[in-house]
Amino acid sequence: MSKLITIIGGRDKSGNVEAVKSLQIESGEIYSIVGFTGSGKSQLISDIEQMAQGDTVTGRQILIDGKAPDYSTRYNPDLKLVAQLSQNMNFALEMEVRDFLILHAESRGIVSTEKMISEIMACVNSLAGEAVMESDILTRLSGGQSRALMIADVAIISNSPIILVDEIENAGIDRRKAMKLLTGRGKIVLIVTHDPQLALIGEKRIVMKNGGMDKIIDLTKDEKLAEAVLDQFTTAILNTQNKIRSGENITKADLVLREAVLC
Repeated sequence: MSKLITIIGGRDKSGNVEAVKSLQIESGEIYSIVGFTGSGKSQLISDIEQMAQGDTVTGRQILIDGKAPDYSTRYNPDLKLVAQLSQNMNFALEMEVRDFLILHAESRGIVSTEKMISEIMACVNSLAGEAVMESDILTRLSGGQSRALMIADVAIISNSPIILVDEIENAGIDRRKAMKLLTGRGKIVLIVTHDPQLALIGEKRIVMKNGGMDKIIDLTKDEKLAEAVLDQFTTAILNTQNKIRSGENITKADLVLREAVLC
């Protein structure tokens, strides 16, 4: 698995040289990509996914472990650099979760074992609100269950070194656990988001403007505290949602918790 991705800057939409001349991202790091609609977030990801060599509209170059990738690395689908996890994920196969995991492992030349499948299922159920069984049919999984399955699958089976998390603000999963799972497996995680909490989960964030990388911001101590407060607030909301979903009544204690978080 690649340990280092280097992005050599190109040009923005106006043809100006990007403010960020070069950026190195190491395995296990989380970067969020932020900016207004049309600022170039998707094009940056596209350049990375294509392992661009000055042959896209931006003129960027992507290096893998300090070297330009050869032809086979760029165009062999088995060596795909980026695995994408998006908010809209739906399965089309009428097959059991267990069979899907075995099929995916075999397609990548990996011998599936009971231990591996058990590990994946444990990860899935640490992320999803509703338990997923090995015998569950893929097409009958909820959106949150599907995303939890794919995150665990990508973390443990996929050999793609970069994971793109694209707009999963309302994904119905434990996002903090998901990021920890992916980076703990040595993945580089890039989060494209408008959500402030997701943006602050990353150690750094790439700010996009006019199609170019405008600046790289390191997470500050104040921002870490802000993210912790946002996490408490999000947890309080999720707990309230779960009580409603499970048929419980909301009490004064739930409202007091919310007020305490806001203070």
